[in-house]
Amino acid sequence: MTSYGNRLREQIAAPGTTPLIGVYDMYSASVAADHYDGMFVSGFGFAASYYGLPDIGFIAWPDMVAFVERLRGAFPNQHLLVDIDDGYVDPEVACHVVERLERIGASGIILEDQKRPRRCGHADGKQVLPLDEYLAKLEMVLATRRDMVVVARTDATEEEDILLRAKSLAATDADVVLVDGVRSVEWIQRIREVLGDKPLLFNQIAGGKSPRLSLGELTDLGVDVAIYSTPCLFAAHQAMDSALSELKRADGRLPTFDAADGVGVAASTRLLERNIARHHDAPERVGV
Repeated sequence: MTSYGNRLREQIAAPGTTPLIGVYDMYSASVAADHYDGMFVSGFGFAASYYGLPDIGFIAWPDMVAFVERLRGAFPNQHLLVDIDDGYVDPEVACHVVERLERIGASGIILEDQKRPRRCGHADGKQVLPLDEYLAKLEMVLATRRDMVVVARTDATEEEDILLRAKSLAATDADVVLVDGVRSVEWIQRIREVLGDKPLLFNQIAGGKSPRLSLGELTDLGVDVAIYSTPCLFAAHQAMDSALSELKRADGRLPTFDAADGVGVAASTRLLERNIARHHDAPERVGV
């Protein structure tokens, strides 16, 4: 049987740009699974949904591992790329988390070079570890994983440092490189050039620093993977705000329900029942 890591690795190597959709809880993952074959377990989304806090380093690794375990149980055939931030500071902890995630069936992880206090990759004020310190942590993680995909991420913001770090990460055994917060198509091209044959990941987030690009445009730029960190989270925020504002205006009376256009108890139950079916009726369990 092919491992989850190797399945994702094969998908990344295939022609085109592989999209991975950011999910923040089991319900958003249930909706995403109806549209895409791969999920990105977003640190931004998880911090927001599980803690109600911004993505600045509050996530505890046992909470993230437990979430990924629930995801894998419900979605046995989805790619699951997991954001583990800086590996929760300590290299030994990072390796332990990688072992746990691989054992429960995560397809891959992203390990960043930020130092604390960390920031969202598209926020101002990011600081990075000394390159040799990050590379040592990365090498420990690479030595720990078996088949899991490892994405090496840099949050460097100075132009010279971005290219230096991208080239250094490309020289490791990491499967993919992510430079977060890329500000232009020109910089995607420059990063692509220094990476050589190493696969490139691009992160898109609404309101972020990077340009909005289609999968076709990203493919033309040589991008192998695209993660969409927050489309589910931000759409839910907007929809909930609109629905509750309308409920308040209507003095608490629910709007007229149209089963053809709206989501009610029946549609929601059908969505969740598919998670049971996937769990019990998966054609073949993937070895890890």
